Amino acid sequence: MSGRWTRPRHFDFNLVVIGAGTAGLIGALVAVKAGAKVMLVEARQMGGDCLNTGCVPSKALIHAARLVSQARSAERMGLLGPTGPADAEAALRYVRASIAAVAPHDSAERYRGFGIDVRHGHARIASPWTVEVDGTVVSTRAIILATGAEPAVPPIPGLADTGFLTSETLWNLERIPRRLLILGGGPIGCELSQAFARLGSTVTILQQGEHLLEREDDDVAALVQQRLTEDGVTVLTGTKAIAADCHDGKRKMLAERAGKQLHLEFDTLLIAVGRKPRTQGFGLEELGIRLGARGTVETDAYLQTLHPSIYACGDVAGPWQFTHAASHQAWHATFNALFGSLHRIRPDPGFMPAVTFTEPEIARIGLNERDAKHQNVPHEVTRHELRELDRAIVDDAREGFVKLLTVPGRDRILGATIVAPRAGEMLGEFALAMRSGIGLKKLFGMVHAYPTYIEANRDAAGEWRRKHAPEKLLRWLERYHAWRRG
Repeated sequence: MSGRWTRPRHFDFNLVVIGAGTAGLIGALVAVKAGAKVMLVEARQMGGDCLNTGCVPSKALIHAARLVSQARSAERMGLLGPTGPADAEAALRYVRASIAAVAPHDSAERYRGFGIDVRHGHARIASPWTVEVDGTVVSTRAIILATGAEPAVPPIPGLADTGFLTSETLWNLERIPRRLLILGGGPIGCELSQAFARLGSTVTILQQGEHLLEREDDDVAALVQQRLTEDGVTVLTGTKAIAADCHDGKRKMLAERAGKQLHLEFDTLLIAVGRKPRTQGFGLEELGIRLGARGTVETDAYLQTLHPSIYACGDVAGPWQFTHAASHQAWHATFNALFGSLHRIRPDPGFMPAVTFTEPEIARIGLNERDAKHQNVPHEVTRHELRELDRAIVDDAREGFVKLLTVPGRDRILGATIVAPRAGEMLGEFALAMRSGIGLKKLFGMVHAYPTYIEANRDAAGEWRRKHAPEKLLRWLERYHAWRRG
């Protein structure tokens, strides 16, 4: 495929990375630490979506909303006097302050200090070995495409007239919306609906699927919906948005549910139905680089495109859209781009954790029941309720559970789902166990500090052990102890 272009005899760079989000920053840093000459190109903001419109602002908002909710709970429990109305706009100021505090970690100045040639501009891949940045052409032995993704907007009539926000533009708000309608009940929609409801918005989620968080098990989705409802969110599942309308300053969404039409009034509309890879305008079509069914750049198991010198990683390559997945892929793509002629390594596709930062958090790795049934994977389910955990009791956080899938009759872990405060941190133990081939018998032997939430992991392993206790041995032990008693 490279016969149409002439390979340069000398190169300006060993590696050019397009995109300075998580994948691009990690890729450029790994390369320069390995002694390569690197250019990093970003057309928008350093740090990409994670810093500016994704993980950092959303988790800052969630944290601020949690503090407001805790203050109200303490007041109800008689632990505090009247707290007065929350300064919801202060939460938005806290979000912007959080972005500003993290931004130096991803700044152009910092990465130039590492020895990376950081350029602000639009990059287009002109050939397998050349990149054009706003009219300037440079040559490179390898290229990594790390351009991320952007919010998907459904083709609903009237959206342009009513106006809407996405996860990118939401953070320009100066005040908390009075009536917020959210299209989409995935992780973004659930997280933000709970946060804004706690900050005083009247929030409605409109979800076309039959339950929230469609990739999660039914019991997980039901618990999340119950908790959102308790926080004041109106959840409309099985509901399809038909058209948006703005008349006399009043904004409405026409929707259909169970054959009936609904007219939902709102002040602010947030579109949160998913994200699509950012692939347009980078020269991929001219190079013949194909896109997959989900719009991601097609790569092999080593993140290499059909051109041996061009790699892709992060959201633009998929299949995940997680910051930690982008970081994981970037390390592998960079190694292969620099040293692939000597040795190649492939990212691990089997153990990618996922966390939804509602309260309680939802953390998952490997298979859940939905996946196992869909893939016809034989499995056993072990479930341990959080209400039996001392730390959950004293924290008044008893909703949740640890659910494990194992090979029938064996302790090998196929997957874990945790619904709990700090579930994302608890999941790390199962991630290590699955990657290292550690079963539940050894996990049961772990010693955890008391009282902590991670004790629930050991308790779940204990549930499995009790179900698989050797009956013949137990009967023999009963006879032995009876004999010892005389």
